[in-house]
Amino acid sequence: MSEAQTPQESPEVHTVSAAVHPDAAQYPADALHITSMDMDAQGVTRRADGKVVFVDGALPTEWVTARTQRKKNNWEQAALVQIHRESSQRVEPGCPHFGLHAGACGGCKMQHLHIGAQVAVKQRVLEDNLWHLGKVVPETVMRPIEGPAWGYRFRSRLSVRYVVKKGKVLVGFHERKSRYVADMETCKVLPPHVDAMLMPMRALIASMDARETLPQIEVACGDTETALLLRHLEPLSDADQARLRAFAAAQNVQWWLQSKGPETVKLMDAGSPQLSYSLPDFGITMPFKPTDFTQVNPHINRVLVTRALRLLDVNKTERVIDWFCGLGNFTLPLATQAREVLGIEGSDTLVERSHENYAANNALRPAHSALAATSFVARNLFDMTPEMLIADGNAEKWLIDPPREGAFALSKALADVHKARHGVPGTPALPAGSDSWTPPKRIVYVSCSPATLARDAGVLVHHAGYRCVAAGVVNMFPHTAHVESMAVFEWDGHAPKLQEGVADEAGKPELLDAASTV
Repeated sequence: MSEAQTPQESPEVHTVSAAVHPDAAQYPADALHITSMDMDAQGVTRRADGKVVFVDGALPTEWVTARTQRKKNNWEQAALVQIHRESSQRVEPGCPHFGLHAGACGGCKMQHLHIGAQVAVKQRVLEDNLWHLGKVVPETVMRPIEGPAWGYRFRSRLSVRYVVKKGKVLVGFHERKSRYVADMETCKVLPPHVDAMLMPMRALIASMDARETLPQIEVACGDTETALLLRHLEPLSDADQARLRAFAAAQNVQWWLQSKGPETVKLMDAGSPQLSYSLPDFGITMPFKPTDFTQVNPHINRVLVTRALRLLDVNKTERVIDWFCGLGNFTLPLATQAREVLGIEGSDTLVERSHENYAANNALRPAHSALAATSFVARNLFDMTPEMLIADGNAEKWLIDPPREGAFALSKALADVHKARHGVPGTPALPAGSDSWTPPKRIVYVSCSPATLARDAGVLVHHAGYRCVAAGVVNMFPHTAHVESMAVFEWDGHAPKLQEGVADEAGKPELLDAASTV
């Protein structure tokens, strides 16, 4: 269920058959025994009649009383009233703005759950999606990638609102299940220096002439520099620009301004240092702009890149393709290990930036450790065909790092080649000269959506001749329900299944229904 849903209050209290659990007699007759958790961090139980009940704020193993807020035929949503027995995994939230109370911040959902248990929940989500959506069971479950639970969010989009009735400015995330901005004075998932900036930022906006036409501030932190991208709906006065410059000097940040669309983004004052982050295991430094896509959590990203390349196991004789390469987060490290690398991305702008980053890094390396020959191509990766795949040439290894939409077209093109070679009826014939093309021996797939990963894994395993040899979660966003993961596929060439039944032709995953829990 989405956060956009607004439950309707009802005085009804759940009454569940107490006889079904041996501990039931210890608790009030209306108590609920929470058995699992869904991906909105709601506790889940079933009534005696089989109806699913979601309890906001409850954790597995807890006994609670809850008040019904919304009813449907197959499920009900309820608000937590009282906890009779706490879970051993319940912890004190680290942020004073987290909770179920009115006005609570909605930026995090799981601060009341131990960080280790959060990771376990996400691992279960990954495994459930792989099985239910793709009918895939990885041969090995990899150890989760974990890092700092606080101060990790180096990128964030903060809403700004001048509340006339209260005479104050709010800067932060939205309230739980609301479009209102939370009255946040601190945020513990932001880097400490950004957290300390929240109240001064509120004072700055309140002092500006344009305070009513400033909807958001995006934060982008590099290893040493911090950029603030201010969206402004009207031109800024000279006085407001002076206020921004004074704030930048006091807080050691740089301002970027955006008046309309993304093409209007510009650095306020020329000469500010370049934003960048490092990948020290590979001697790579990645310059970026505040509008470029970079990982929210740089600590996890470093480990993620290192593990992905270790799993890919590239050597100097191999050619590698990095699909959805972006700025070259994986491409440039791959170029330290491979014979040749091809990076493919949907954005012309990002391809240009990738070229620049490659050239800048190569210029700083000694001659004996120069990066491998690397090229970048712009292409719509949601419209792949076997012909396009074959035209890109042979590569022993692939790295795939798609957006939330996944890589269905790419996976399907790979499957269509395999099915054509096995003579599966209805499969289009391959182009002339394709006999010499071979599929990659290994694929490492980095995902930000377990549903689309599962869909694509089903295509690769059941129709493209691959085994899923390993999969595991990456806790990129602690205290949130967001699940990032990684899977490894190896080619063995087994015959494809004749029935589809794993993913639809439109590339849409059949998402788990509201009763699916972890």
